[in-house]
Amino acid sequence: MFYQLVRSGPADMLAVNLPRAAAQGWPVMIRGTDPTGLQRLDAQLWQVGGPESFLPHGLEGGPQDADQPVLLGQGAVVNGAKVLALIDGAGAEDAEIAAMERVWVLFDGNDPARLQAARVQWKTLTGAGHPAQFWSEESGRWEKKADSPAR
Repeated sequence: MFYQLVRSGPADMLAVNLPRAAAQGWPVMIRGTDPTGLQRLDAQLWQVGGPESFLPHGLEGGPQDADQPVLLGQGAVVNGAKVLALIDGAGAEDAEIAAMERVWVLFDGNDPARLQAARVQWKTLTGAGHPAQFWSEESGRWEKKADSPAR
């Protein structure tokens, strides 16, 4: 699922989708390319949703990585994730994608380079036979813009 973020950031989208993954019993790996960005997202996830919304998670490199329901990092999936969230242009191998229940590709729709990179990811993933959906919030609410079935 590709998410073109135009009006919000990754923390806002994840605040909605992470509880859904948790309700399914699916651990999540959030993979990024920038350690500073991951630290910033870690701090945002502790605050998003207010005191009624607690999103348990941790940064990669701690003693409890394998037990984290949501793990933020740059490396391999070590927490048994069934959902892989790719941010900041992070990628994943074909076999890794095939093993997941969901893959979320979050990208800044206001950044032409990130938009182009997401188009390349879309073509690569759909070309490999993975079903994909493209969602955008350009209109102010999330709308599905494209749907590519599995081959």
